[in-house]
Amino acid sequence: MGQSPVVDVVRAIADSKGIEPDEFDTPLQEYIDTEAIQLLASHDTASWTLSFELPNHNVTVTSDGLILVDGAREEIWA
Repeated sequence: MGQSPVVDVVRAIADSKGIEPDEFDTPLQEYIDTEAIQLLASHDTASWTLSFELPNHNVTVTSDGLILVDGAREEIWA
């Protein structure tokens, strides 16, 4: 995992857009509670899937470490 699953989600979204993470200008916390991502990621024995929408993107994060952006695998956070 990178610095945190939230950082990995931002990196995955940026990768899908072909930009650097620091160029990603959509405030993630306006669309999803980023603490919820952290909390879910801390439950390493539970199976879960979190999906949310951003403008022009659908994002799915799973307990087995996948980050999907618009259905395409972009990153593994775990």
